[in-house]
Amino acid sequence: MDVINDRREAGPSALTSGKPVDNGKLFCSLLRTCNMYTNKSRLQFLAPLVIFIVLAVFLWRGLSLDPRQLPSPLINKPVPTFKLITLEDAQQNFSNKNLLGHVSLVNVWATWCITCQVEHPILMDIAHASPIPIYAIDYKDDRATALKWLQSHGNPYKMVGFDGDGKVSINWGVYGTPETFVVDKKGIIRYKLIGVLTPEVWQHEILPLIDKL
Repeated sequence: MDVINDRREAGPSALTSGKPVDNGKLFCSLLRTCNMYTNKSRLQFLAPLVIFIVLAVFLWRGLSLDPRQLPSPLINKPVPTFKLITLEDAQQNFSNKNLLGHVSLVNVWATWCITCQVEHPILMDIAHASPIPIYAIDYKDDRATALKWLQSHGNPYKMVGFDGDGKVSINWGVYGTPETFVVDKKGIIRYKLIGVLTPEVWQHEILPLIDKL
């Protein structure tokens, strides 16, 4: 009877081994287990939230950038070495050597490019008003169509290289058309414009830069 009474008094504090259990330690162990599962649940909830916030920040940053001011790895570096046949004469070449000894503009365009058609009258005005030569790279175009288009709308270019497969333009880091580059006397790219060359950009950005070169 004494043995039975002892076991009843021990009650839930006794293990199967018959040894008494420290209720305080048992409570702490249970509490740590609960905290572990609680923290795990919090991490599972917070991880997607953190990823969403990071992506939202990058998206906001990307949308806030002016696409005309996207950085180019070619700025302050020599123009890529290239050689293209000219649009006017397949026996004549337009190459990086043509850009040495003077400051010039290089305009990448195509007849299928709607914004290039918007830009064309501005290039005609610049060609008539400025001594700065404008060279061109005709990007992934039809050669006969491009020749006919310039004959109909006027040709502001000193020389046009025909880049039928677009490989030379890719080496220039071209994202699309139109794009315009300022090249200094040593054949170093000093400026890149993505999009239409407007009179405002010409007056307030490109001309002041050319005056320093």
